[in-house]
Amino acid sequence: MKKIFTSLFLAAVCMACSDILEEKPKSLASENFYNTAAEAKAAVNAIYGPMRTDAALSTNYPAQLEGLADYGNSRGTQTPVSLYQGLDNTNVNRVATIWDNFYQSIRNANLVIANVPKGTSMTDADKTSFVAEAKYLRALTYFALVRNWAGVPLRTEENMTVADIPRSSVEDVYKLIVADALVAEAGLPDNPSEIGRPTKWAAKTLLSEVYLYLEKWEDSRVKAKEVIDAKKYSLVPVTVSEDFQKIYGPEVVNTSEEIFYFKYSRQQGFGLVSYAHRKIGPYNYFGPGGVYAQYTDSVSNPVIKNWDFKDLRKNHILYNVDIGLGTTSMLFRKYRDPLATVGAGNDYPWYRYADLLLFHAEADARANGKPTADGLESLNKVHRRAYGKSAEAASTVDFKLADFATLQTYIDKVVQERGYETMYEGKRWNDMKRLGIAKQRILEVKNIVIAEKHMLWPIPNSEILYNKAITAKDQNPGY
Repeated sequence: MKKIFTSLFLAAVCMACSDILEEKPKSLASENFYNTAAEAKAAVNAIYGPMRTDAALSTNYPAQLEGLADYGNSRGTQTPVSLYQGLDNTNVNRVATIWDNFYQSIRNANLVIANVPKGTSMTDADKTSFVAEAKYLRALTYFALVRNWAGVPLRTEENMTVADIPRSSVEDVYKLIVADALVAEAGLPDNPSEIGRPTKWAAKTLLSEVYLYLEKWEDSRVKAKEVIDAKKYSLVPVTVSEDFQKIYGPEVVNTSEEIFYFKYSRQQGFGLVSYAHRKIGPYNYFGPGGVYAQYTDSVSNPVIKNWDFKDLRKNHILYNVDIGLGTTSMLFRKYRDPLATVGAGNDYPWYRYADLLLFHAEADARANGKPTADGLESLNKVHRRAYGKSAEAASTVDFKLADFATLQTYIDKVVQERGYETMYEGKRWNDMKRLGIAKQRILEVKNIVIAEKHMLWPIPNSEILYNKAITAKDQNPGY
């Protein structure tokens, strides 16, 4: 049975075993002081709650991002997301809830960072670990915010009582992210204290991706290589497409490639599932039914049409079902839980080892000005596994250095591989924005010119009304 992570918003605590993070419904995050390790731990757990709700990571965040990817489209009330002309009021409200919940988690992190060091009945080692975990989660949250809104108000433990805080520059937001992630790297344990908690390797992985955004190629390469050389992680072996359920299935507790996941249970739900599926005919990938808010097409979408059927990921993720758009329309089934009654038990894979390998494959080539054997091996590990080969041994599907005439042709291949590997994980749109190819890709694939206003989400009215340091003139363009 899948070990269950309880929510801050559940009255009942689902207990499966003692070595898993439990988010108990306590209100300690609103206290001013945490004296014992148990109190500090409960306060750290409170950081996870807001960001994991339906209004954030469980539903709205991935649903908004998946409607922007080049490989699919949104339908129903999500349709404006993939029209690329700006969000309507319904979807503006959806991204506003993401903002509000992310900042609630940041507030809870700030309380831990400010107050845990004052505790008198816990060890210095405990204090270091709790603060490091809080800073990891704060860095992760600000990283999500800056990529989708650009400069945002920086609320930290130093200005918690200040209501009116202006937008910071993108540069300053990244400075805080890096500073927090470095503290996390130094203070987090080598192994997770409980399944679902971050380690120093998760911090290194975060730094590797952040450095890609900052175009600090060598720094990104080094952090990724440190994780690889530690040999803490490996890709889960796959020989048939259904073996990917060993990674994404609702009963999976954790795997050899899990670096940092947000944990869910059937009691809590996982909105990606309800947004993905349609319960029709023989297809029952999500017990309650779902609203199939995203779809694609095996013929009209060139990303899907040109994807090799021998790649086992394709059959695992996609299935043909007529949703009123013809027999070539397809839905996504990467996260499936037929036994779900309220929500699904699939976890949210924020960082897998496959992510880390592809960070390394890109950063290594950029740092060296050309693809190298070391970086190519990272790319090949992911590619081999996709074809059912051993990730650790040379195979017939391997790319070779001679295949790439230029650095750009190699980067294009890494980007393509990451698009397949992370499909329906809410990562593709921000990857395309970072690479500067979002507008080009959407024009090529969907024949749509992206309005500039669609490149960022609007700052919510809740912030503008509450925060007098931000006015309508500070709003993102077009809103």
